[in-house]
Amino acid sequence: MQTLVDTTSHTTISVGALPWEDIAACRAVPNAADLFFSEDIGDIAAAKRVCTDCSVLAECLEGALDRRELFGVWGGQLFINGKMLTVKRRRGRPPKVARPEDQMPVVPIPVHLQATAQKRSA
Repeated sequence: MQTLVDTTSHTTISVGALPWEDIAACRAVPNAADLFFSEDIGDIAAAKRVCTDCSVLAECLEGALDRRELFGVWGGQLFINGKMLTVKRRRGRPPKVARPEDQMPVVPIPVHLQATAQKRSA
């Protein structure tokens, strides 16, 4: 069983007692659905940055793979039309100088999910 410490109230939370969805980092994001299901590249990058520090990233990605999610950022990975995309860029010609807001954070796929994720990659 994993134990987390809530730094705001200095209390200990037992992960086994709560569903992983209740302790996910995205729960603290206002209007999370707008961010995690956006088609804007800046929003997608911001959503992936939230996932990089999440303690339940593996559970989120595993759930998305099991449910065969079609769209959104799940476990730090972008799903479009049921496939995981490794690269997403703006429409049209790439700029000569990359925009900082377009820089996608690389969120590693947990080892135990790599085979399943490979099957769902575009």
